[in-house]
Amino acid sequence: MSTQEITEPSGYWFPDDDATQRGVAVLNALRRYRAAETAMRRRTRDSMGMGETDLLAVRYLLQAQRAGRTVKPKDLAAYLKISSASTTILIDRLVKSNHVRRDPHPTDRRALVITPTTETDDEVRATLGIMHRRMMSIAEGLSADDARVVAVFLEQMRSAVDQVDPVVSH
Repeated sequence: MSTQEITEPSGYWFPDDDATQRGVAVLNALRRYRAAETAMRRRTRDSMGMGETDLLAVRYLLQAQRAGRTVKPKDLAAYLKISSASTTILIDRLVKSNHVRRDPHPTDRRALVITPTTETDDEVRATLGIMHRRMMSIAEGLSADDARVVAVFLEQMRSAVDQVDPVVSH
């Protein structure tokens, strides 16, 4: 990162003191990261021929599979916050594209579980593997103290944006 990127002016209404300008520089860097991540997700969806919800579903299913958890359609609907009808359409689309399959539930013969295909796991690894390794290399390059500072900062930022402030009407 260049010195110019670190010290760029805010363009906002913040005072021009050192602490505020450092904060603005950090928030600007965070915004640039978020924009780059959004663009990467769009490229990934495009290369895999999927929409946003499809990719979120596949990622959730792959994580559940790695953790040894089974996922029923209702679990997927709850995670994605979509209706059961939308979930059925989503699963139909992912089955047709060979990204997932419907399997019998291991203990409930009336239920189905949704399982990502081996090809999907391979495709996600091929599409994202190199980028994830680059990201991990950067994260592993942090000292223990720096890693702790970054993790605390990001958790505090997550908490700040997770809070919904009431709209003030005039």
